[in-house]
Amino acid sequence: MGKTDLEEQYDKIYRYCYFKVHQREAAEDITQETFLRFYERFGHYGNDFTLQYLYRIAHNLCVDRFRKKEETELSEEIALEGHEEQVLSKIFLKEALSLLSEEEKELLLLRYVNEVPIAAMCKLYGISRFALYRKLKNATGRLQSILGEEGAL
Repeated sequence: MGKTDLEEQYDKIYRYCYFKVHQREAAEDITQETFLRFYERFGHYGNDFTLQYLYRIAHNLCVDRFRKKEETELSEEIALEGHEEQVLSKIFLKEALSLLSEEEKELLLLRYVNEVPIAAMCKLYGISRFALYRKLKNATGRLQSILGEEGAL
């Protein structure tokens, strides 16, 4: 993995961790710990292996954090001055996402925010391409349906 690719994966793992723990400092700590553990154990493998294990390590560390009950509330940093439409869009999206299952939210984050390749996601979840495409289609359909009901689309 090159330096640019590594930095890109670092940002994506951070977003994944932030999605899971909802706290900036905790996500930063977990991301750093993910890469430390990865390099200690798997630093010499290729990209598919890298993605699969980076996400598995990050997931396990996030789960450990919940088990220790150290989770805190997400602090919103939205400036309301002159950004009402943008704020409303974020609120609609946040409410819509809250109605999705954890698996649906995670699938959407991995695929559309972090742009994890389908092959890597299949390995991560242990399912076929067809099953993954079906899950993604269902998750995006539900999100679109929820947003449509809220009048956000």
